[in-house]
Amino acid sequence: MSWGKRLRPDRAERSAVGVEFTVIEEPGDERVRKLELKIKGMTCEHCVRAVSEALDGVDGVVDVTVSLREGRAVVKLRDDVPIGKLRAAVVEAGYGVDADGDGRQTPSGPSTEPAGKTEDLEKVEFSISGMSCASCVARIERGLSALDGVVRADVNLATERAAVEYIPGVVTPDDLKRAVRDAGYEVPEVDGAEEPPDRAHKRAYQRLKRKLLIGIGFTVPIFILTYHRLFGLSELFPNERINFLLQLLLATPVQFWVGWQFYRGAWAAARHKTTDMNTLIAVGTSAAYAYSVVATFFPGFFSAHGLGAHVYFDTAAAIIVLILLGRLLEARAKGQTSEAIKRLIGMQPKTARVIRGEREVEIPVAEVAVGDTVVVRPGERIPVDGVIVEGYSSVDESMITGESIPVEKRAGDEVIGATINKTGSFRFRATKVGKETALAQIIELVEEAQGSKPPIARLADVVASYFVPVVIGIATVTFVMWYLFGPAPAFTYALLNFIAVLIIACPCALGLATPTSIMVGTGK
Repeated sequence: MSWGKRLRPDRAERSAVGVEFTVIEEPGDERVRKLELKIKGMTCEHCVRAVSEALDGVDGVVDVTVSLREGRAVVKLRDDVPIGKLRAAVVEAGYGVDADGDGRQTPSGPSTEPAGKTEDLEKVEFSISGMSCASCVARIERGLSALDGVVRADVNLATERAAVEYIPGVVTPDDLKRAVRDAGYEVPEVDGAEEPPDRAHKRAYQRLKRKLLIGIGFTVPIFILTYHRLFGLSELFPNERINFLLQLLLATPVQFWVGWQFYRGAWAAARHKTTDMNTLIAVGTSAAYAYSVVATFFPGFFSAHGLGAHVYFDTAAAIIVLILLGRLLEARAKGQTSEAIKRLIGMQPKTARVIRGEREVEIPVAEVAVGDTVVVRPGERIPVDGVIVEGYSSVDESMITGESIPVEKRAGDEVIGATINKTGSFRFRATKVGKETALAQIIELVEEAQGSKPPIARLADVVASYFVPVVIGIATVTFVMWYLFGPAPAFTYALLNFIAVLIIACPCALGLATPTSIMVGTGK
């Protein structure tokens, strides 16, 4: 592409990553801007290729030039591309964009004036409800990444949480949550503050359980009505039309109340011109329900074509109930995988005995400050990290080292919070408290590992994003082939096989297997 003339100086802008650039345009072409990024971590030509390929892979990038000697990348990109995507691509490739790097205008040569320093990145985590498969994850990540100022967005289906790195001042946490809601999902909040994950999970679990029980309560009578001859109840339902009407009355609440979440999810996906697991369930069960309604009220339509009027309310209701059962078991498994974090937190003592003046005072461990002198007696857990100043004892550090034999401790030795004092008593000076203690950092690492997304999980998300539309296409072809070449009644067989393909292909395991295994593994 040949570059057009530079616009007026007052068109110079500052990007979301603190890099100055100038918008240029070529007649008859899209508006394009050109900017420089200072890249950290490049050491060889392989690094240059990796960074170039990462930036070139961002949709809307026109041209990339990476210099190893200068440690810079010059990027030409469309004006509508969020610049945060460039930084995210570099980070994804294993390199960094220097937060203190100078950005320079480049369309007509390097500027001698630095563009200034960027703001430090911040990270926020929040819960998301309503996700059902890897397609949901991909849609939310796309919505978050599209915001200018978002550097990286990771959504974990197993933990139902999002972790977003962003540039403060360009985008806010409220903007992130709004993007999630715009994608058709919810951020659980109570009085404007995020609802604690445990409470939100428990509430969602109880709601699922209530819907499942009600769904079973309606579905069992539908099966009795459908197979009344097998139960020896033919004399109770001699009129087939009344039987169908009773099934309709029982199936309707299951379809539109118990299964409403599938319609809501499918509609949210359709608004964004995409599909997900909810689409498969909604289309499949609706097809069975609608076919059955027509057979109930217009049986003559089928007899005119030489077909018998059959209803499949039991199929639609059973599918919804079984999938809800799967989601209930899934929610239960998610709750159990968080037990490892709870056990770690439970190791932290609730109180500490510190020296105040000439007295020993018992205070909440959260009030212990660096420099406090803490007293530990035999059999007690050490409340925070520190260095012994007086006394001698042996300490069980198996929670950190795995070694069952207690370690001898004397003045000058370090002690670790949440380990167990065995024999003697001692005093130590607190050196690390709160989130700085070894236990707090272990908890943070485990939480981060459980919420992380390795390359294999990203691959599963990519596959799932194409999976649903492919399945819908296969189901449609199946319907057409059975309808054209299947035995009589062809339409009935075509419909049943269409529904079977849609339902059996729900990609639940595809999106859940990897993150759930990571959660269980880190817990162990």
